[in-house]
Amino acid sequence: MIPVADTLEQALAAIRPAVRQGKPYLVGTPPEAPIKLNQNESPWDLPEALKRELLEAFFALPFNRYPAEHPERLRRALAEYLDWTPEGVIVGNGSNELVFTVGLAVIDEGTPVVLPRPMFSLYEMIVRLHCGRLHAVAPRPDLHFDVEGLLEAMRRHRPALVVLTTPNNPTGLAMAPEDVEAVVAAAPGLVLIDEAYVEFADGVGARPLLDRYPHVLLLRTFSKAFGLAGLRLGYLVGHPDVVRELYKARIPFMVDRLAETVALTLLRHLDLVRERVAEIKAGVQWLYRELAALPGVEPIPSQANFVIFRTPLEPDVLLARLAKDGILIRNMSGYSELRGYVRMNAGRAEENRAFMVALKKALAGHETP
Repeated sequence: MIPVADTLEQALAAIRPAVRQGKPYLVGTPPEAPIKLNQNESPWDLPEALKRELLEAFFALPFNRYPAEHPERLRRALAEYLDWTPEGVIVGNGSNELVFTVGLAVIDEGTPVVLPRPMFSLYEMIVRLHCGRLHAVAPRPDLHFDVEGLLEAMRRHRPALVVLTTPNNPTGLAMAPEDVEAVVAAAPGLVLIDEAYVEFADGVGARPLLDRYPHVLLLRTFSKAFGLAGLRLGYLVGHPDVVRELYKARIPFMVDRLAETVALTLLRHLDLVRERVAEIKAGVQWLYRELAALPGVEPIPSQANFVIFRTPLEPDVLLARLAKDGILIRNMSGYSELRGYVRMNAGRAEENRAFMVALKKALAGHETP
């Protein structure tokens, strides 16, 4: 009999080196807390009356039948929402799945990819998994993306893919429309513009660029403004000919019938979505003003549903003190450019007020971890 250690090593050797050398994307399971402000979620579930309406639809769904290979009803509804053609829309099981689809379709061994920093770490992970050649561009001192640096990186490396996130996670900063277009106009390949937080930003985002630049892809989600993080729905929009090629790299049956039904219902209740977005934006502005008024606290202006800031305390100490008061926020020091920063999303008004009370208490040192 072959020793178990030998067969295990044989099994592990079959896994690609790019995978074995990487790290899994793990958020971790946070402890339970009354006020959860650490994952950029909407603070509101759907209204009970709407959930009861959806419950009736849920009972009507045939669980023994596959969903459509691609959710055509939702695809058409999103096309109408965006004033675009349905053939230029892909719906996925969360926007992260669609990022993997783009990576699979575009990135081969040695494929050059230009990314600004800091940004959602999943993008770097996907480039490395596909053995692409990553060219990361450091931010300006104010944490905005270095547009000139991006343009120079594109001239030098001729990337097949450039990724922009605006408003950006993890900073909350948005790119000026003219800067986005400057990158798009100069890009020799595809430009993926991640707009997960676009509903919270000023302006209309990059949607107008689709009409003029067939190499632009927009990525959006139902997790943030629509409050459906638990159902995993995202969508990608681009020129129909490009989208047709991306479909070849996408696994079918990824969107279940219930998620599609809920999304279609919310697209018919856009007033509810807009009302909640307005409340979240007001909460972000209130938090920024309150944080900026505290001695030694440095918040960054945000056009997303969250704010990052620094305090005189080390992040782990601050998080521990807030957790004792039942409040969760997130340490952002894993990003080299954001050492010392923490992040919190806007909650309901009473949650935001409770956070500020707990923060002032933590900074005064009334409790020790």
